[in-house]
Amino acid sequence: MKTLAKKSAIWLAYLGVLLGLPLLFDSILAITIFNQMAIAIIFALSYNMLLGQGGMLSFGHAVYFGLGGFMAVHTLVMIEYETVYFSIIYIPLIGGLIGLLAAVFIGSFSTHKAGTVFAMISLGIGELVAASSLIFVSFFGGEAGVNADRTYGPAFFGIEFFQDSEIYYLGAAWVFIATLFMYLFTQTPAGRMANAVRDNPERAEFIGYSARRVRFISFCAAGFFAGIAGGLFALNYEFITEENLNAVTSGRVLLMAYIGGLGYFIGPIIGAVILTLMNSLLSNYTELWMLYLGIMFVLTVLFLPRGFAGFIMMHRTAWIRGKLGSLLLPYLITGLPALVFAIAGVAMIEMLHHEGEVFHFLGIPLESANLSHWLMCTVLAAIAYLGCKRSLPQLREAWESANAIDEAGEEREAS
Repeated sequence: MKTLAKKSAIWLAYLGVLLGLPLLFDSILAITIFNQMAIAIIFALSYNMLLGQGGMLSFGHAVYFGLGGFMAVHTLVMIEYETVYFSIIYIPLIGGLIGLLAAVFIGSFSTHKAGTVFAMISLGIGELVAASSLIFVSFFGGEAGVNADRTYGPAFFGIEFFQDSEIYYLGAAWVFIATLFMYLFTQTPAGRMANAVRDNPERAEFIGYSARRVRFISFCAAGFFAGIAGGLFALNYEFITEENLNAVTSGRVLLMAYIGGLGYFIGPIIGAVILTLMNSLLSNYTELWMLYLGIMFVLTVLFLPRGFAGFIMMHRTAWIRGKLGSLLLPYLITGLPALVFAIAGVAMIEMLHHEGEVFHFLGIPLESANLSHWLMCTVLAAIAYLGCKRSLPQLREAWESANAIDEAGEEREAS
């Protein structure tokens, strides 16, 4: 009962955050970013069902997102011309069903294999569908894509969805529903066996489970929820193009899931939030935001292979033992020089980019032709690097102390 109450409290808090965000940040820009986050969260969680839960590395997950989005836009067009008549709140479900149908067809042959073979099949399917979108113009609209108007649908309890804030609350409802059902899927026998097949398909086969069938079920579920994300994209932007089907979109959702933390349910949510903020906010300040995203991905692979969610979960033992506070000062002593090193490095990259012109970085005018500016950044980076390196032994010692088990079984009893 305590576990059920705890989980219920977490889900209620999650719903409260979704509903309360527009009240905390009441601006057009904030609502726009929140709408993008809603789409990205469902999309990233659906990809985690493939790679994080089922061990299927896909380079073509955007196919189900894009096909669901295209069918959602065409449905909006049919509502506009009164070919069909129903509220647009069901549009994400239309996208989900199309994503499911596509996943059933593609998964019927692609899930026979795993590992590299599956990854190459997904890449080939993704490129095939992306190329077809430029050939079958009547459905995909060519390079211009397809657009529609969401305001022609019937009102839902007086809500006509003219404003982005109304679309956000619709998206928040779908995010909560989709997140809940994806979590419940992980608790089913199929979801549990997906983890087993990911870790040891031979043993799963030995105890009587078909690895291919388990992969197929997970694949279809992931396609369904990716289609829901595509339907939300169609509602939010009222158009969709070939870009939503291609490898760039598939790569983006891979980054979300990996940076957030594969295998952790909350990981893709963290990754979706981080990448959406980088795309929406950082891109307003620098043209090199994609470069910084790539650097962050490389650093994550090198130093946080389990993603940000994995880094958070590393502190579970220290939290249980009440020693988490002892890590605060060591983190600050190491983190501040690391932050200064990163700022100095970014400043030098920006000077290379703004060659021959004066620009402002954190309110400080910098110029690539000024040798003193290069010297200042270099000295700051060197000092920060040495400070960070010298503080690492103290951080390691504090970490070992916080996570050490004083008595046998202490951690097990506390958990």
